[in-house]
Amino acid sequence: MSMKALPPRERPRERLSRYGTEVLSAIELLAILLGSGTPDRTVLQLAAGLLETFGSLQALASASLSELQQVKGIGQAKAIQIQAAFALSRRIEETAHESLVDEPEKVYQLIQPQLTRSEVELLVVVLRDVQRKCLHQEVIGKGTLTELLIHPREIFHTAIRHRAHSVIIAHNHPSGKPHPSAKDLEMTRLLAQAGAVVGIELSDHLIIGKEGYVSFYKAGLLRKGATHY
Repeated sequence: MSMKALPPRERPRERLSRYGTEVLSAIELLAILLGSGTPDRTVLQLAAGLLETFGSLQALASASLSELQQVKGIGQAKAIQIQAAFALSRRIEETAHESLVDEPEKVYQLIQPQLTRSEVELLVVVLRDVQRKCLHQEVIGKGTLTELLIHPREIFHTAIRHRAHSVIIAHNHPSGKPHPSAKDLEMTRLLAQAGAVVGIELSDHLIIGKEGYVSFYKAGLLRKGATHY
């Protein structure tokens, strides 16, 4: 199906404008980046072809210009656009790695822009090294915590892959008030238990709303053996 054949509200650009980047698939985001298709392939087909060829976003991000241009419909200009986008992403990640997140306010400042502008509930994981610097952060769930049914293995698989020393999780309440619900408390308890088993501490859980945030650590809602944040 061509982009023009899609109802206006369902086109990637319009969906991003209305709902933000978080609700778009990787194919839709790539389609926006590519901008246009070819006479015989729509931009969505080009984006899908890229992911199918390389198998993952990680492999696509590592592809050379010549490898990208071997994909049907990807010329030098589009290959350069793709490489430039992933290079910017890596530089952002490198800057984040330098961030010392040793108190809830610093975690809040790190992730607040992403969470407060989202109209859907997002669950973000912030991974730290032994010096409490940010190793990695990513959105690992969307929707609501009830709908997401996030399992501890999804969080700690990511933490183990990045060799994290500790984990901080955060999610937003789009309705505004950052008060913990019974679900929030139960999920935090389960994650803290799982962290103790695998040896990666859950250091905090932040709930972010339009009126600020609540830190489980500061509120005394997180049982932990560490003497510092």
